[in-house]
Amino acid sequence: MRKKSIQGMLDFAQTTQGLRKELSAFDLTMLGIGAIIGTGIFVLTGTGATVAGPGLVLSFIIGALACGFAALCYAEFAAMLPISGSTYTYAYATLGELIAWIIGWDLMLEYALSASAVAVGWSGYFQSLLASFGVTLPDALSAAHGARPGVASVFNLPAFTVSLLITALLAFGIRESKKVNNVVVLIKVAVVVLFIALGMWHVEPVNWEPALPYGFSGVFHGAAIVIFSFLGFDAVTCAAEEVKNPERDIPRGVIWSLGICSVLYVIVAAIMTGIVPYTQFAGIDHPVSLALQVAKLNWFAGFVDLGAILGMLTVILVMTYGQTRILFAMSRDGLLPKVFSELHPQYQTPYKATWTIGLVISLVAGLVPLDTLAELSNIGTLAAFSLIAAGVIILRRKEPHLPRKFHCPGVPYIPALAIVFCVFLMTQLASLTWLCFVVWLAAGLLVYFGYSRRRSLLHAAA
Repeated sequence: MRKKSIQGMLDFAQTTQGLRKELSAFDLTMLGIGAIIGTGIFVLTGTGATVAGPGLVLSFIIGALACGFAALCYAEFAAMLPISGSTYTYAYATLGELIAWIIGWDLMLEYALSASAVAVGWSGYFQSLLASFGVTLPDALSAAHGARPGVASVFNLPAFTVSLLITALLAFGIRESKKVNNVVVLIKVAVVVLFIALGMWHVEPVNWEPALPYGFSGVFHGAAIVIFSFLGFDAVTCAAEEVKNPERDIPRGVIWSLGICSVLYVIVAAIMTGIVPYTQFAGIDHPVSLALQVAKLNWFAGFVDLGAILGMLTVILVMTYGQTRILFAMSRDGLLPKVFSELHPQYQTPYKATWTIGLVISLVAGLVPLDTLAELSNIGTLAAFSLIAAGVIILRRKEPHLPRKFHCPGVPYIPALAIVFCVFLMTQLASLTWLCFVVWLAAGLLVYFGYSRRRSLLHAAA
């Protein structure tokens, strides 16, 4: 239960020369939008519609509220502790080393599996685009084993390849990565806005009836699925040490990116279920394109496919980036081997951590189906959100006079709502997902007590 000194962490951040400070509030907002808008809106909207029907709109609102409450907690910590590591770092200062380790272990599940899941979604759209030109991949290399019923698939080659290419880009540095991200984010937001502008004229209100075909249980199940659509705003806080003015810009980046994406998601969900009867989304991995085809806007469907392909690239980039910074922070604290916190002499990036994580993400994307990846990522994220909300309440009581550049409003009620929403959504996930989560946590505890506890820098200092 040993904790880091907050003042010591701040002194370390001010005196240590490490990662380059390249990011502004605009860059962080683009980073957040780049992470959020991707597989969630282009793929999982269809999956959510099959369990919630037109109530998918409510599912997105519930997901937005859960993430919104958590985002306010993130913003307070990020402005106070502008240090790499996101919730792992915040928990180290408030809840103790063991809880910090568990959160860091959870975040590995979130970022790595999210990046892998998005790579699988990207592969589906990419192969759809290739098929429009008459090019098809061999079945064995088109998807993971068991991902497509009746297809003898073995390995998802496009998902594996795109993850490796993103890893190479990140290894060169955040300056180059942010330029690519900003351009692609503007393109995919334009595609989403254009879909709204064109699709709204083709909505048939009769498709919204019945509004809740599966009742509120369907809405809650849908929210537990589409929460994946909002993941990524927390990756903004992983960039803390690379931000020019972190106390001001990180809260703006977190709140602006989540707010913009929440509005777009709710509108897109309403239009999609208004154009296409919800029963027709079963088994569809390109629901936005389907809505355009039903609306007889086939000429625009190709643009959506292209926007999805570009948009998912930025999600893979930001999630992989977040994972490398978590690994970097845990390694720097002695909880993981020092090799993961070594910086490249020229690019000033944790290049060994980047390539290690990139290879893992690529292999998982090539071998594991999308639905399994999405649910596992969701449960790890919701657990981390709950713990960091608890951290805000604890720190307000224990250290009320700490300088805070941003105050989460309504403490302890807003953090408590974040905990309630997140734990409730966790209960809506499948029992197999819970079993995998428990196994993952057990493995993490074995690593901590077998390796990390005695190699912690705090242990050495004591």
